[in-house]
Amino acid sequence: MKLVVVAGTGTGVGKTWVGCQLARHLQRAGARVAVRKLAQSFGPEEAGRTDAELLAAATGEMASEVCPPHRWYSRPMAPPMAAESMGLPAFRLSELLSELHWPPRTGLGLVEEAGGLGSPQAADADGVDVVRALRPDAVVLVAPPGLGTLGSVRLATLAISDQPAIVFLNQFEQGCELHERNYRWLADGQGLVVATAVANLVKLVADLRVSWVGGLSAGADGPPDCQ
Repeated sequence: MKLVVVAGTGTGVGKTWVGCQLARHLQRAGARVAVRKLAQSFGPEEAGRTDAELLAAATGEMASEVCPPHRWYSRPMAPPMAAESMGLPAFRLSELLSELHWPPRTGLGLVEEAGGLGSPQAADADGVDVVRALRPDAVVLVAPPGLGTLGSVRLATLAISDQPAIVFLNQFEQGCELHERNYRWLADGQGLVVATAVANLVKLVADLRVSWVGGLSAGADGPPDCQ
């Protein structure tokens, strides 16, 4: 089984949407995809449309399979903080990992983190710790394409520099000078693998079927179409 962690430079960058898109497109291509979220927290307005429920709808799994029900925390804050706020026991990363199970014959497993790479995932771990513990075949780092993304992407990729990473600039607009300059600085200037369209991202993840020797090639999309 190939394993991909879907992480973000922060909260609200579109990790769940990206995870759903990856799952749907790869399943249509014949891959056996399962998605997991170690723990999730949410506000009352998200009831019925939590991350686990949206991801489950994308793969055809049960939401309780995507994220164990006892790891659903109805407070809009990082999961370990939400547990404390609700008066529930603290949990450690080792507990979350022991609850991570995959269906037989899964070809690609996706694990979506909570919040950003630096956000608490457990009482003793943040998103970087999760990546280091899972040692995935790749990390998809979701980031916004506009102001501030260069610093946040650079810091995030440095934190996981020992793992193959694909940067996905969500809501990238061709023809926007700022977005295109940010893309070029990351792909050409920093040598990162950057995708700006779902189709390109899906292809990169699908190519995990072929072993990456020496890492990924930079500039996955090629120069954005400025027409």
